[in-house]
This record gives sequence, C-alpha cells and structure tokens, in this order.
Amino acid sequence: MHTIIVLLNPAKLENADLDLRYCIPERIEKVSNSLIQDNGYDYIDIKDEKQGPLMGIWLKTENANEHWHIVKELFQREKFIGNDLSLSVQIYISEKDTDNLKNCVLVFSK
Repeated sequence: MHTIIVLLNPAKLENADLDLRYCIPERIEKVSNSLIQDNGYDYIDIKDEKQGPLMGIWLKTENANEHWHIVKELFQREKFIGNDLSLSVQIYISEKDTDNLKNCVLVFSK
C-alpha cells in the first residue's frame, strides 16, 4: 500500500474542528469508491511552523501517484465543516506503507 498524507494547519482554517479528522477520510473513501482509505492521524510539530502542531491525516491506497488527484479535486469542490481546504491544505505522497511525512513528496500546497 502507498501513503497519502493530508496536512492541515489549524491556524489557516475557518473552523479548526477536530471532527475534520473523521469527516475528511470518510468522505474521501466514499468519493473514491474505497480506492483511498483512512489510515489514522497524528499531530506533527514542525520547527518552522509558529502556530503550533499541524494535523496529519494518513490515507492508504494502491497507487498514491494516481489517486492523490481525487483528494485535491474533492477539496476544490466541497467544504468540510465550513472549511475550504483547497486554500490551506498540503498533500504528500509516498510509495511506502504508512510512511513518515519527512519521507513523502509534496504534490499539492496552498
């Protein structure tokens, strides 16, 4: 399995509701017909980030390079708990299973 990580900065969200951790992967799984599935979340403390830890949502898929576009397009079409994620999200991918952010490639950033 490959990894897709959706990285959210709470300071850039209109509504930094923790339920994003649940509603984002559920909606992605539904829209992708289970090509992309929930694989957990974590808070990531980045030294250069002054606003505090970021939320990383891990997703698993058979082909991250092909499927990450589904996530990006969904964020451009829909809002999540009042948040336009296309304006603040970063999307990373890796060909490894449950990979760390530092090993992933940034494919989309706003």
